[in-house]
Amino acid sequence: MSPEQSSRQPGKTLQPIRVLLVEDNASDCQLILRELRVGGFDVTSEMAQTPEQFRQAVTAHCPDVVLADYNLGQWRGIEALTILRELKLEVPLILVSGALGDVTAVDCIKRGATDYVLKDALARLPMCIRRALDEKYLHEQRRKAERELAHKVEELARSNRDLEQFAYVASHDLQEPLRMVAAYTQLLAERYSGKLDEKADKYIHYAVDGALRMQTLVQDLLAFSRAGREGTEMQKVDCNDLVRRAMISLEASIRESNATVSFDRLPMLLANRAQLQQVFQNLIGNAIKFRGAEPPCIEITAKQEKGEWIISVRDNGIGIPAEHSDQIFVIFQRLHTRAEYPGNGIGLSICKRIIERHGGRIWVTSVPGQGATFNMALSAEEPQPAAMGFQRRIQAGIYPERQVYEETSRSAVGG
Repeated sequence: MSPEQSSRQPGKTLQPIRVLLVEDNASDCQLILRELRVGGFDVTSEMAQTPEQFRQAVTAHCPDVVLADYNLGQWRGIEALTILRELKLEVPLILVSGALGDVTAVDCIKRGATDYVLKDALARLPMCIRRALDEKYLHEQRRKAERELAHKVEELARSNRDLEQFAYVASHDLQEPLRMVAAYTQLLAERYSGKLDEKADKYIHYAVDGALRMQTLVQDLLAFSRAGREGTEMQKVDCNDLVRRAMISLEASIRESNATVSFDRLPMLLANRAQLQQVFQNLIGNAIKFRGAEPPCIEITAKQEKGEWIISVRDNGIGIPAEHSDQIFVIFQRLHTRAEYPGNGIGLSICKRIIERHGGRIWVTSVPGQGATFNMALSAEEPQPAAMGFQRRIQAGIYPERQVYEETSRSAVGG
């Protein structure tokens, strides 16, 4: 019984394989094919001796594997890789050579050869081929998974765009009928309040309150939708200037609450000016709204670490329980009743939406009763501290580098 026959077990199915041999020696081809059959392959083979023959062969029938001699009469087998790449074919190429130095072998692997086998050790060839085919299969599966993931990501993005469009259109188109409802229920209240019985007055009050709340909710939903649709242009912005503009918008609240807002030299960032200003305005406004017994003291600082700017807005307010640190960023989620604090729970969700659109992240750390710190991480591309300016008061001799904006009842406009 021949070695080839003895290697085949009864009932064992041979693995079919198409091999392209880049070889100029017919005897060597026969030895290689015999070793593959002994190793359990049902081989279909073709032989190519020149680049032209190789190109024609791979174009006509793409092989599962290429077995190439390194030294041929007219060219080197490793050059077959160039043709495979030109044709955009991902086919494993194994060098099968009589002699191949270590330096040459390493160079061939670097150039893209899958493996190499010496002709006096052909018993290794079936194992090398199976390993190459397994690697090819895993690579194809990975690429397939990547394509499927990219497709699902695109579907998700399209679905999000559709939802954003729906939210925008729905909230925009609902404003007019809600305005009509609110206007006429208010008119009813003005005209008939006290002229009907107590129950009628109560029902009119419920109708007016419900219409106004619905109108506010729709306006908030429209604002949230706009935060994801508008303002895609990015530019270098001075965070110091954005904070100052946010405080001007909150002038009345700052005066009324005796709030103190201070900020260090904040960085320049690549961002959308209007949106990032909205984030600062929402966070400062929240710190004023959810204040404790003491006047609000709000401090904005920045530090750079690992390619990011971490901007922190710290206050001395009522704080947030740790178990609600994620819930507060969800649209329309509230931790308090409207009787305690006004609003619909939209401000922080807008902040999160804007920061994530800028490729960053936002989170909160807090101790209930001791205040909260909202942290934003944004890219530190071309970071540099901004120039100082616009000082309402500088703490002389203590923090000369710190800009402090302080509004109290004594510093009212014109006072």
